[in-house]
Amino acid sequence: MIQKFLNSQTKSISSASLILSISYLMSAVLGLLRDRLLAGTFGAGSALDVYYTAFTVPDFIALILIFGAIGAAVIPIFSGYLIKDKDEAWKYLSTFLNVFLGFLIIVCLVLICFTPILLSIIAPGFSGEKKELATALMRIMFLSPIILGASNLISGVLQVFHRFLITALAPLMYNIGIIIGILFFVPRFGVTGLAWGVVLGGILHLLIQLPALFFSGFKYQPNFNYKDPGVVKTIKLMLPRSLGLGAGQLNTIATTAIASTLMSGSIAVFNLANNLSSILVNAVAVSVSTAAFPAMSMNFIKQENEEFLRKFSSIFRQIIFLTIPISLLLLILRAQIVRVFLGVGHFDWSDTRLTTACLGILALNLIAQALILFLSKTFYAAHNTKIPAIISIATVAINIFLSLLFVFAINFLPGFSELLKNIFRLDGVENIGVVGLSLAYSITAVLESLLLLYMFYKKFPKLKSKEIFDSLCKVLIASSIMFVFTFATRQLLGSFVSLQTFWGVFLQLVLSAGVGVVVYIFAAYSLKSPELKTIEDSFIKKFLY
Repeated sequence: MIQKFLNSQTKSISSASLILSISYLMSAVLGLLRDRLLAGTFGAGSALDVYYTAFTVPDFIALILIFGAIGAAVIPIFSGYLIKDKDEAWKYLSTFLNVFLGFLIIVCLVLICFTPILLSIIAPGFSGEKKELATALMRIMFLSPIILGASNLISGVLQVFHRFLITALAPLMYNIGIIIGILFFVPRFGVTGLAWGVVLGGILHLLIQLPALFFSGFKYQPNFNYKDPGVVKTIKLMLPRSLGLGAGQLNTIATTAIASTLMSGSIAVFNLANNLSSILVNAVAVSVSTAAFPAMSMNFIKQENEEFLRKFSSIFRQIIFLTIPISLLLLILRAQIVRVFLGVGHFDWSDTRLTTACLGILALNLIAQALILFLSKTFYAAHNTKIPAIISIATVAINIFLSLLFVFAINFLPGFSELLKNIFRLDGVENIGVVGLSLAYSITAVLESLLLLYMFYKKFPKLKSKEIFDSLCKVLIASSIMFVFTFATRQLLGSFVSLQTFWGVFLQLVLSAGVGVVVYIFAAYSLKSPELKTIEDSFIKKFLY
């Protein structure tokens, strides 16, 4: 039974999409549970500041090396070898795995030695005991890219063999490891238990996939030839994408650096709000972008520009159809969401109000974040990795400039600070610099998405812009109707249920969101939005009938 489960293959794209969708949903649930446990155990204080800061550089290494390599190079090159000779494919994988992990180990060992210097750069506001604790956590977390490096390479290979079920379980195991760290390691080891939880998550991520890899026919070979043609080709292909991904991650590092100079807890507030805002939209954008990438890439190779642009228009419209209402629901129900998912234990009322304000600002950029993911993938499909990389690098500079500008304005221009306090109901909260960081982050995301869209239009002037504009108008009308009904339901329920209890706030959130979703679907149906039909044909009919 276990062997059959580990060796199961997903033959159709629809089945694979369903598995990935369920995986995203389960990951979102575990992510919310993880953040609730973190907030309840530590509150938005220095401990979580240290934890999120310790994540930044290991995450940066993982993103630019691991995901750049897998998405842009390893999968297509391994597939090419596999078509010609299975033994050569496994030889390539062993060689690249050895070279890649050897390089990762050297990089991480060097960074472990220089961790205090790194922290002085990315968290200039840390000093004394706080900096020492961050140093200890980051050094432990540098084990994570090494483990996840091997595990994500295996995930890519297993997907070539259509073993989506087992690869979908791996991210869930990662979150489970972190949750185990919070529940069992923290009481024993203190804050460093969080870092060991991350390492455990990486180990579980790897272990659950190893049996399936061996069942697929993998036989390890101790080759370490860094001049191997396959290895050299992989490195050449992964570099441009890695640079683009790295530039995007620098925005997070820059925000962390500035937040470290603000009130204690600012890093935690920003990260918790960002996690809440991005969970659903990332699932939408990542799933449709991943599903579309192979087909759009093939259309471009075959010079089927009409079909390429038709797919682009369809997916673009699906993204705005799903993300605009989600964005508005988060905006209306931001306080309820924060109170339900984070408002527990040591997460006090001041933390709640600041996180709510940041979530409200970040909710407004969700469509931009989703489009950045999709537009970047589209450029990759068109064999152009330079434009997304250049735009990402440019927007890092803009984000840093705006962050410093808004923090300065909040601290030294009372009128600007009072305006933000009035808009986001932060009366009595003294230090609101993190709100300025959220504002800068959102503006930068919107600007990046507009620049990508402009450059795409320049490259493909025959873009079906009228079709997209017509859909956008219908989505905006349906979303406006939804906004009114959701807001009215929220206010009405506020008069009938006790908002001083968890279940009262939970009932207000669920019923208001439920009304909003039903009204939006009905309004979109009345306006004859074609995206409803696309969603029905693509998912509902395939999976339910």
